[in-house]
Amino acid sequence: MEVKVKTRHIRISPRKMRLVSDLVRGQMVGDAISTLKFTNKRGAKILYKALMSAVSNAENKGTLDVDTLYVKKVWVDEGSTMKRFLPRAQGRATTVRKRMSHLNVILDEK
Repeated sequence: MEVKVKTRHIRISPRKMRLVSDLVRGQMVGDAISTLKFTNKRGAKILYKALMSAVSNAENKGTLDVDTLYVKKVWVDEGSTMKRFLPRAQGRATTVRKRMSHLNVILDEK
């Protein structure tokens, strides 16, 4: 039985978040947690919280053994984009796109 977690509107670009999600895809949950603890990226903390939430959901359901869980799927989708303007030379302005991500994590038993 699968355990799913969705985290939406994360204020980090999907490209940066995918770098971290590629590290833990397919790993056992214990290995993924230790990998995320020692990864020096901002997205690692966000993914760690989502992973711990999924593990907590699996414990509360009671039908899954937490020791046999592994990260079945992790994917990051692009969310909405905040558009801001930055003043430039000669009275012009350029757009600054502040991108958001949607994180999806699925855990399953081996």
